[in-house]
Amino acid sequence: MPIEILMPALSPTMEKGNLAKWLKKEGDKVAPGDVIAEIETDKATMEVEAIDEGTLARIVVPEGAQDVPVNQLIAVLATGTEDAKAVAAGGAAASAPKPAEAPKAEAPRAAEPATATAAAPAPAAAPAPASAAKAGNGHAGERVFSSPLARRLAKEAGIDVSTVKGSGPHGRVVAADIAGAKAGGPAIAAAPAPSAAPAAAKPSPVSAPSGLTADQTKAFYEPGTYEEVPLDSMRRVIAKRMTESKTSIPNFYLTVDCDLDALMKLREELNKAAPEKDGKPAYKLSVNDFVIKAFALAFQQVPEANQVWAEDRYLRLKHSDIGVAVAIDGGKGLLTPIIRKAEAKTLSAISNETRDFAARARNKKLAPHEYQGGSTAISNLGMFGIKDFTAVINPPHATILAVGASEQRAVVKKGELAVATMMTVTLTCDHRVLDGAMGATLIGAFKQIIEKPMSMLV
Repeated sequence: MPIEILMPALSPTMEKGNLAKWLKKEGDKVAPGDVIAEIETDKATMEVEAIDEGTLARIVVPEGAQDVPVNQLIAVLATGTEDAKAVAAGGAAASAPKPAEAPKAEAPRAAEPATATAAAPAPAAAPAPASAAKAGNGHAGERVFSSPLARRLAKEAGIDVSTVKGSGPHGRVVAADIAGAKAGGPAIAAAPAPSAAPAAAKPSPVSAPSGLTADQTKAFYEPGTYEEVPLDSMRRVIAKRMTESKTSIPNFYLTVDCDLDALMKLREELNKAAPEKDGKPAYKLSVNDFVIKAFALAFQQVPEANQVWAEDRYLRLKHSDIGVAVAIDGGKGLLTPIIRKAEAKTLSAISNETRDFAARARNKKLAPHEYQGGSTAISNLGMFGIKDFTAVINPPHATILAVGASEQRAVVKKGELAVATMMTVTLTCDHRVLDGAMGATLIGAFKQIIEKPMSMLV
């Protein structure tokens, strides 16, 4: 039987993807592990590997296709016992998935609970085929199919992939399954598919009535005075998540002014002392590097604040994994790569890692595990001359720190007027997770560390 290749879910939040490029053409032989295509998600461009051996008999979705739903048929693979031309001509006649069909033995759907609403009801009593157990449960001696990201996450978490039930195409273990295994719960599907019954679907916050309809656009603006710019997948996700954040999270804000005189002096000394590497300084510390380190240490001093919201519980995290907001050139959105275990890293390591992440984020070359999860995030608009602002929490985080510009201001020190380098920071808190006193303790710890920067070196 021909093997269907479906649009994979490359991250837990992915619902659609763009098929950027086919790296194999019809008639090419493929082996497990071969990279066959490049898929653009809302955050990055990812490579897709083949999980079966055979001949690429037919490409159903051409490269360049936009907004292809997860689990939609994109190509058909002929196995070694089949004629690839015959499969291309008739075996893959359906150019889209047939939702009403019962699960096939070669492409089990029993392991895909989250996609059930996208199909017409299938016979509930149909038993799961034997091959599903093989792909999903990985009995001893049998091969377990898993995505490269899932294998990496499993290795980091010390999880045996063969013990995880796969929810991806053909029972493949994907990143969401590893996340479910880490949480101690059942494997979950990587991304929900849209409902087949539009009337039953939840209205998206993005389509709230605050936006202009087509008729209103024509009524309010003369033709030729504007350009319509379609939303790309990243901007759609940002719009949806930020709307959900502002409308569903009870926020409160805490603002303090920080004296940076000691930090600026220490920063200058450390940068002057940087050793040469390939004719260039090995590091160049920025104020933001100190902010990341200070925020990470503050969470270690106030561990009860190092929590994220998980609907019916909190997740109290052991390490300070700090996200750093990076704007994509041209106003195309932003990514938040995460500095893992920032409390244990040196300032130079944080600086170099942040620069690497920022460069790859702007080119959308970050892997999902590099921007998902984390304890909190930092949004710094100081380089734009912004004195102070409030930032929107990125769920499931319970906090985000908005950092303004460092500038010289008139202050009172020991009863006398003086000039100091000051920086205003505002902490946005999720009141479901942090109370006012806890938030004040956290930002107070940050202020103390940032104003006595030598403590970051020991």
